[in-house]
Amino acid sequence: MTVTTPDSPIKHQIPSYLDPNNIGPYEIFLEQVERVTPYLGHLTKWVETLKRPKRILVVDIPVHLDDGTVAHFEGYRVQHNTSRGPAKGGVRFHQDVTLSEVMALSAWMTIKNAAVNLPYGGGKGGIRIDPRNYSQSELERITRRYTSEIGLIIGPEKDIPAPDVNTGPQTMAWMMDTYSMNVGRTATGVVTGKPISLGGSLGRSDATGRGVFVTGAEAMKKLGMPMEGARIAVQGFGNVGEAAARIFHGAGAKIVAIQDVTGTIVSEKGIDPAKALAHLKATGKITGLEGTEEITRDEFWSVDCDVMVPAALEKQITLANAGQIKAKLIVEGANGPTIPAADDLLAEKGITVVPDVLANAGGVTVSYFEWVQDFSSFFWTEEEINNRLDRIMQDAFRSLWDVKEQHGVTLRTAVYIVSCTRVLEARALRGLYP
Repeated sequence: MTVTTPDSPIKHQIPSYLDPNNIGPYEIFLEQVERVTPYLGHLTKWVETLKRPKRILVVDIPVHLDDGTVAHFEGYRVQHNTSRGPAKGGVRFHQDVTLSEVMALSAWMTIKNAAVNLPYGGGKGGIRIDPRNYSQSELERITRRYTSEIGLIIGPEKDIPAPDVNTGPQTMAWMMDTYSMNVGRTATGVVTGKPISLGGSLGRSDATGRGVFVTGAEAMKKLGMPMEGARIAVQGFGNVGEAAARIFHGAGAKIVAIQDVTGTIVSEKGIDPAKALAHLKATGKITGLEGTEEITRDEFWSVDCDVMVPAALEKQITLANAGQIKAKLIVEGANGPTIPAADDLLAEKGITVVPDVLANAGGVTVSYFEWVQDFSSFFWTEEEINNRLDRIMQDAFRSLWDVKEQHGVTLRTAVYIVSCTRVLEARALRGLYP
């Protein structure tokens, strides 16, 4: 089926399992591929490879709840592309997870891994569940059943899950143990983001936020923006947003606004991320922190700042709020936070965007380090890991900035030019079997 949507005049062949009238997040990825296609030259022959996930698994997850009832949950694992190596990508637990979303996230992982030249393809998983409504023991049973159901397609050399929204080291420990029990051996390399005692890597918890900082700092240098006193607004105060805010703060920048699911706070004098995190843990909300004012969710986008870090969920920057943004630089800590039409508006306003597929690649980079360490059973110090991460992110940013300048395009388009070329070159060289 070929569909043209109101927001995008581009025609796509839409798979039958997606709603042509509401494609969802995957439409953003399709448009991004269309935009980069003119730069792919002879590789355009293979571009449909990028538009179609290699493999999609939808599973039913039946579990006994604590009250003795049986509940069923919907789970997904999508492998978008494996031309350059095994699939790699997180698993999220969220009540609004959809197949289109997981498809988009897996596709962005393909681009992200290629952007920093990791030997991976893109994968992603998810379960439609609000984890706040379930006990720890229920979440363990749900995780283990999900792992057993997708066990057909995951493995250290096939597809390596990792933490994402509402999952973490404990979730990965359950997944690793379940997979290991099913294959009859301890397979630490089947997931990354594990606890240190189970083969996890030092530096993993801050890796994504650190990558946001490193790429943001590089962009600030290119734009002539000093770090000292730079005003930073952060949306999302989870693993990524908190780490990015803390590292920016430690480098001399000033956090002037923080928004999370509980509310939005601002302070012209600056917010100490450590105090904000302590307040959040003590009260369960970000609002009410001493020395800050509360504003509405929509007012966050018009905060007077130099750098904005959207580190929450997809589709946060839209045509409705992009025009309000005063920042000179946006560093995308979340996946897909900016819709294409808003991206165009930001470019017209002269706002530089460090795209998600580069800015938040720090997490998968240290996941790669963890995977390598698990295979070799030889582990590195946190200093070694941070130094290697910084070098990879800096080198990737600088080379991609050169492509941006060469073609006179946005940094997002530059990343897609390089990443799509790398993926499609691998596809072309491998050919088709049979």
